[in-house]
Amino acid sequence: MAIVIRGLDDDALRDRVGQATALYFLDWSHPVSGMARERSGGAFGYDIEETVCTGGTGFGLLAQIVAAERGWRPKREILDRTERIVGFLEGADRFDGVFPHFLQGTTGRVLSFMPGDDGGDLVESAFLMMGLLGAAAYFAEEPTLGARIEALFDAVNWAAHLREDGAVMWHHHPRRPRSPSALPIRGWNEAFPVFVLGAGSRTHPIPASAYHRSWATAPAFLNGRSYGGTPLPLGPDWGGPLFLSQYPFLGIDPRGLRDAYADYGAQARAHALVNRQHCLLNPKGWDGYGADCWGLTASDDPSGYVAHSPTEDTGVITPTAALASFPFAPAEAMPVLRHLHDVLGDRIWGEAGFVDAFCETQGWVAESRLAIDQAPIVIGLENHRTGLLWELVSGRPEVQRGLRALGFTAPYLAPAIA
Repeated sequence: MAIVIRGLDDDALRDRVGQATALYFLDWSHPVSGMARERSGGAFGYDIEETVCTGGTGFGLLAQIVAAERGWRPKREILDRTERIVGFLEGADRFDGVFPHFLQGTTGRVLSFMPGDDGGDLVESAFLMMGLLGAAAYFAEEPTLGARIEALFDAVNWAAHLREDGAVMWHHHPRRPRSPSALPIRGWNEAFPVFVLGAGSRTHPIPASAYHRSWATAPAFLNGRSYGGTPLPLGPDWGGPLFLSQYPFLGIDPRGLRDAYADYGAQARAHALVNRQHCLLNPKGWDGYGADCWGLTASDDPSGYVAHSPTEDTGVITPTAALASFPFAPAEAMPVLRHLHDVLGDRIWGEAGFVDAFCETQGWVAESRLAIDQAPIVIGLENHRTGLLWELVSGRPEVQRGLRALGFTAPYLAPAIA
């Protein structure tokens, strides 16, 4: 375990946590592909050394941009890894241009995420594309890299995932009949970037009607109820796991982002506050919960892997939940950061930041760190500080086109070019 240095001021502590957490990607990316490994530990039936994840790699690229910008690693090192990732992806398995959830890190061949799921995963591909587009913007002085990233983006056939009724399907394999039970992407959740990027595609776009007539008409889309005095615009009862309103806004800037349904900056903040309110109420009486220890989201759990939320509360706190909320609720997130590091650090802090999750009631600490949980901590801290990742990703033409096509307004949206 890494040494816990107590008593740092807030800025120094945030920097220490961000820098340490980024090591998951800087020092433990796959040596051949440069991709992010799915997890660092925990027995889930696959090879943790060779299983790399597409969505986690997208998030990891954004985290590594922070490392370059902060001077934690030379910018050239991050550029080299980005180029290695792009080269790997150009030869990896794709399905109508859509990447699967998991790839074998040396060969680029698809690995099943679960039985029968070895085709294109549109949500994970959207997360990957957000990271790649952010890298293209950050390394703008490398136009060849930018052109290769644009080619990967243009190859994604978002429309291949459209169902006859206008719904967009999460998974699709072009050589297999589509199962009637396949999952459509509907309701407020982490898949929001699918519609933004899909609508912004120059080559294989999805129509705005898929967003307005399918995604936004699900029963769990509009909420409008108040929890502890906080109105929640979107999502299921009590908001669901926090990643639903965090993953979309790692790269897409929610500040002032509005459409016919919500103010998305207000959504992200409200979701964090409602999640915190549940932990303060602590209806099940779990040990440790409080103003300095809150945050429920999907993570490892003593029983396996659980999408923790106020309605699925097993007493497990996941550090990324509160820490990735820094851009939306900094005053509420800072006490958690200090408590996790200064008070609990001897048990949950290590060379690559905090463990994935812990449960005070059971005395359980995860053996793992996960790419999709570590990266949002680094990104959230940086967006809170400078908005760097928001600026890079939201300024991309693909994002701008998509937001305009779906009817969004935002201070950073440039007028359409005729």
